[in-house]
Amino acid sequence: MLIDDVKIRAVAGSGGKGAVSFNKNLMSLGPVGGSGGRGGSIYVEGVSDLSALNQFRFKKEIKAKDGQDGRSQFRDGNNAEDLVLLVPVGTVVHNLKINEDLEITKIGQRILFARGGRGGKGNFHFRSAINTTPKEFEYGEPGESFEVRFELKLIADVGFIGLPNVGKSSLLNELTNAKSKVANYSFTTLEPNLGAYYDLILADIPGLIEGASKGKGLGIKFLRHIERTKILFHFVAADSIDSVVDYKTVRGELGAYNKLLLEKPEYLFISKKDAVSPDIVAEVAEKLKKLNKNATPISIFDWDSIELVRKILNDLILEKYEI
Repeated sequence: MLIDDVKIRAVAGSGGKGAVSFNKNLMSLGPVGGSGGRGGSIYVEGVSDLSALNQFRFKKEIKAKDGQDGRSQFRDGNNAEDLVLLVPVGTVVHNLKINEDLEITKIGQRILFARGGRGGKGNFHFRSAINTTPKEFEYGEPGESFEVRFELKLIADVGFIGLPNVGKSSLLNELTNAKSKVANYSFTTLEPNLGAYYDLILADIPGLIEGASKGKGLGIKFLRHIERTKILFHFVAADSIDSVVDYKTVRGELGAYNKLLLEKPEYLFISKKDAVSPDIVAEVAEKLKKLNKNATPISIFDWDSIELVRKILNDLILEKYEI
């Protein structure tokens, strides 16, 4: 079960209290109480693991450790270790207390979410010429605490889209360890299939049909999945009766549902090029290049085709990391 929306309470650690202590060594009298250590802060860091939010399914409160209290002989308490919460890239962190939203967009991106409390001063810091034996000290400050909601807006880096039975699942299986059902008939994919290509999440979105934006064929459900992907790999079958109509049909449904979907980066692949003659492939490519200049024929049975797709994915991986 994929957890993509969860609410927890995050509590940073409190600072340790300062110590009250006096030097008992002869000729070295005076205050020697150390200060308390800083409480642990809580950070949020992006990772490629799409299931990272599952850790919060049953654990609804996350608390960092408190700083250590100050000790005698000028010994300050140790600072507590910071706590790092790993969340999938594409997660929006909603701070429900102050109504602030933070978005994790890259692997390795780390954001301070709740700051740990400062440690209190020991009595050594209150000494003065008129107060040589101070008994004052400070308690540590409490750490910040917030109600936070993690919402996974992006379920995949790359979404495979197109009409039914255009080879999306076959390519996903070729590139990843996914075990998508493959058959020579429409609607073999009824739910998005996810696969990991190194640090990229690829999603095979069930095929769209004309009228999808109005709910035909569970279209609204599938379009919502597309909305939660970053980049589109659009597939048009080389053996289609009319490849141009196929391409325009899918694009039309995207725009009818949400015009912002048309602004997503799109790579157009002419799939199943092995199913027709090279002349037909060239003819289809010529037509589609007028709509998308980067239209590229591919086949899962052609090594060069797979390597071309891998190169595109490798470049996308580089863009994903925090610099």
